[in-house]
Amino acid sequence: MRSVLLTTAALALALSTGCRSSDPAPVASDLKLERVVMLMRHGVRPPTKALPTPEGTTDRPWPTWSVDFGELTRHGYDAVRLVGVWDRTQWAGRGLLPADGCPAAGDVVVAASSKSRTQATARALVEGMAPGCTITLSFPASEDEDVEFHPLESGAVPIDEEAAYQAVLALMPEGGMPAEVARHAPLFSLLNQALGCCTAAFCAEEKAPAGCDISRMPAGIVRNDEDRPDVGDPFGIASTASQTFLLEYLEGMPMADVAWGRLTRAQIEALLEFHSLKFYYEGRAPYVAARAASPLARRMLTAMESGPKLTVLVGHDTNIADLGGFLDLHWQVPSYPRDDPPPGGALGFEVLSNSSGAKFVHAFYRSQTMDQVRELQPLTANNPASYTYIAIPGCTELCPMAEFERLMNSRLVASTPPAP
Repeated sequence: MRSVLLTTAALALALSTGCRSSDPAPVASDLKLERVVMLMRHGVRPPTKALPTPEGTTDRPWPTWSVDFGELTRHGYDAVRLVGVWDRTQWAGRGLLPADGCPAAGDVVVAASSKSRTQATARALVEGMAPGCTITLSFPASEDEDVEFHPLESGAVPIDEEAAYQAVLALMPEGGMPAEVARHAPLFSLLNQALGCCTAAFCAEEKAPAGCDISRMPAGIVRNDEDRPDVGDPFGIASTASQTFLLEYLEGMPMADVAWGRLTRAQIEALLEFHSLKFYYEGRAPYVAARAASPLARRMLTAMESGPKLTVLVGHDTNIADLGGFLDLHWQVPSYPRDDPPPGGALGFEVLSNSSGAKFVHAFYRSQTMDQVRELQPLTANNPASYTYIAIPGCTELCPMAEFERLMNSRLVASTPPAP
């Protein structure tokens, strides 16, 4: 595990290159906020490869970006820094952190995955939340050692591929994935319009590349060796394309460059349903979620029981989706579909205590809206981030810590011991 100190100088070098949110719902006045533990998605990035969708599925080249594939952009960094400023205001207002100056040594712990975009996101958050302060950021030295954020890929948690496959198949509706394609026909039509393959003039002149109507692709869950199944095509392509359009919008690109000028903001939002659907199949089956989320869930539980005042783990949308599946949590950020993890958003837990010392857990989701990120809007009392409490199935609204511990421990799966 590598660690670095986040100072103002280091932060400066980290990058070289609609809907109104609501305030947090009130909690009982006699409850004191003792700890916060949250799992955050990295900020805005370009696609992770040159062609987000297969060759022949678009009639024009994808837009260029200012940074390499998959790296946090300067705009993404600035958006995360703004939410860091808001976080500090919220935690200070509730007595978790001091209003001014640096948090006490050890009061804030920040960790990221092995990917550089998550590490840059962590730096941006700290710059906004504790400017000029020295806070240690830890992260795995390599992807092979990333046993918490990538437990299946690193082999840290065993998975029976057939059991996983059958668990995901059980989520399908009657009629299987072809029925899902039919149910999403209007969205596929909109996506084809955006990709440019199937506009009336283009297809009439027989210029459309073969397979440009991606909804015609054979649909089915893909069984993977020593890994979870994936949603397969056409939904995998649709999810990637819709997420790429979102990232273009969030980056502040001119609307003529966002989806080649073929979508409105509302249509971009509608297509994100494909992203949520991908995570429904790939992260909501209990067998899969338990194995994919256990290492991070275990770390978060330990931090809630005896950790610092604030723990921030910066990973990926997959991590948040897996944790949502692990506890059957559901959320909806304004301007996003249900259960979609926005860039820079965080799924977290408050640990509260009453005057008698009894402890309780409250789950929450904190995120910026699409336009707050696109326009780099400062987050204030009049323009807050979205901070919404969410139910923990199997627990009362304010979940007693002992009940939460039992719930977590009943679902955790042991990791594979490291090789000697």
